[in-house]
Parts: sequence; structure tokens; C-alpha cells
Amino acid sequence: MTSVLVVDGANVVGSVPDGWWKDRAGVARRLHERLLVADTSYDEIVLVLEGQAKAGVRAGRDGHVTTVHAPRDGDAEIRTQARRVTEAGGSVVVVTADRMLAANVQPAQVLSPSWLLDRL
Repeated sequence: MTSVLVVDGANVVGSVPDGWWKDRAGVARRLHERLLVADTSYDEIVLVLEGQAKAGVRAGRDGHVTTVHAPRDGDAEIRTQARRVTEAGGSVVVVTADRMLAANVQPAQVLSPSWLLDRL
């Protein structure tokens, strides 16, 4: 069974008040770089980006990290990615602090941005 970590990029970078709002593309690029070298047990990491952050990382696969540019809002794309994995028989974990989103990605497990940041 494939295990996939779906990362709510906006939510993860927004959880650290380090001036991310001044350079959304740059902070998305740095998160992507950290995910590329992260030592996790997941077969694939899907990083979902929206808005200005999309300019920081091209969409597509890079090693075990796939970057997806949300065509509308990030939450809808995260739900789509979680459903894709589940329907293919894989296990999915979503990283977000958004309670509404967390309630709508079941049966996916949901972990907090701090859980991910502690591992990067």
C-alpha cells in the first residue's frame, strides 16, 4: 500500500510568523527544498500550493515530492488529492491546522503543521 503525505503548503508556512507574507514564492520554495531532503516514512509527499506561492515551485514531480498548483482554492485541491490516494487504495495523511478541511478529508489521518516542521 502506498503511503502519501499531503501538505497544505499555505497552512504550514502560515503557522510560523516569520514574514512569509512578504515573499510567498520564496517561502514555498524553501518548504519544497526541505521536503525533498526530509527523512519520512512516506512513499510520496504532495505539496499543494495556491496563489502567489505557486510562483516559487513549478508543478510536477521532483524525486518523491509532487507539487500541485491549486487551480482554485487549496482546500479543494487537498481534498481532491486525499480522495485520489484513498480511491487508489493508498493511505493518506494530511498536514493542516484547518479544522474545516480536517473534517472533510476523512478517512485520512490529519496531523498538525508543527508535527511536520519538527521533522524538517
